[in-house]
Amino acid sequence: MPVTDVSGPQEHGPERIDAARNRALLLDAARRLVAAHGAEAVTMDDIASAAGVGKGTVFRRFGSRAGLMLVLLDEDEKANQQAFLFGPPPLGPEAPPLERLIAFGQQRLHFAHTHRELLSAANRDPQSRYGPPAMVLRRHVYVLLQAAGTTGNIDAQVDALLALLDPDYIQHQLVDRGQTLDQLGDAWESLARKLCGH
Repeated sequence: MPVTDVSGPQEHGPERIDAARNRALLLDAARRLVAAHGAEAVTMDDIASAAGVGKGTVFRRFGSRAGLMLVLLDEDEKANQQAFLFGPPPLGPEAPPLERLIAFGQQRLHFAHTHRELLSAANRDPQSRYGPPAMVLRRHVYVLLQAAGTTGNIDAQVDALLALLDPDYIQHQLVDRGQTLDQLGDAWESLARKLCGH
C-alpha cells in the first residue's frame, strides 16, 4: 500500500540546495509555532520570521498559508503512514492484527489531537476529507478487522471505529466531556475488541 499525499501532486525534479534548505526551515518553524500556539494563531509573518527568511519566500514556496499548512500535514501524514504500514510492532506488520488495530487507534488519537486544527480544516473540504490519505486509513482499518476475524458488515464497523478518530469529536470529548486521551484510547480498544469477538 503506497504512502499518499494530502496536498496532491508534487513538483518533481532536483531541488536547488538553497530552496530545499528554506523549505526545511519553513516547515520546521511552522511545526514549532503550530505546536506552541495552534494553527489558527500562526501567520505567514510569524513563520517567515521564525525561519529567518523573507515573507516572499514563504509565498513563493507554498503559494499561501493554507498551502503551507497542507504540506505540513502531508509530511506528518506520510510519516504516520510509514509507521503503521512498515514500522515495528505493535503498530507495524509484525504484530497480530488486533494488536495492530488497537495500537493504530491509540496512535491516531494522538496524531488527530496534535493536528486537530489542520485536520479539521482539511475535513471541511470533501476532496480532502475523502481523499487518498483518508482512504489509506480506511483500508488499513478494514484489512485489520478482516484479518482479526470480525464478522458482519465490515464497512459499517470501519465507520464506527473511524468516527472515534475525528479531530472535532476528540476535541469535544476532551474539552466538553472532560475525557483524557488515555480514556479515548481505552474506548477505541474496547470497541475494537468487541468487533473482533474478544
